Amino acid sequence: QFLRVTKQYLPHVARLCLISTFLEDGIRMWFQWSEQRDYIDSTWNCGYFLASIFVLLNLFGQLSGCILVLSRNFVQYACFGLFGIIALQTIAYSILWDLKFLMR
Repeated sequence: QFLRVTKQYLPHVARLCLISTFLEDGIRMWFQWSEQRDYIDSTWNCGYFLASIFVLLNLFGQLSGCILVLSRNFVQYACFGLFGIIALQTIAYSILWDLKFLMR
């Protein structure tokens, strides 16, 4: 009885659980815009404009990927995009060399 009622909602809940980290990170970037921009600027010494472009790319890349996965449109491309965001953040935030973080 329970499965019959919830069967239509489970795929949506599963997709939401899978992309929840990207959704949370995108929303956090929106609310911590200046902190993220200042961190990238101070780490890479690239100026406010390039740091803002980087944060904007992360924000829209993550949120648009989440929306596409949840709406079941272009899911394969959205997953490739989210994977690209992970690779970009790994290099930009210098977590490639932080073994403790990578193992977590």
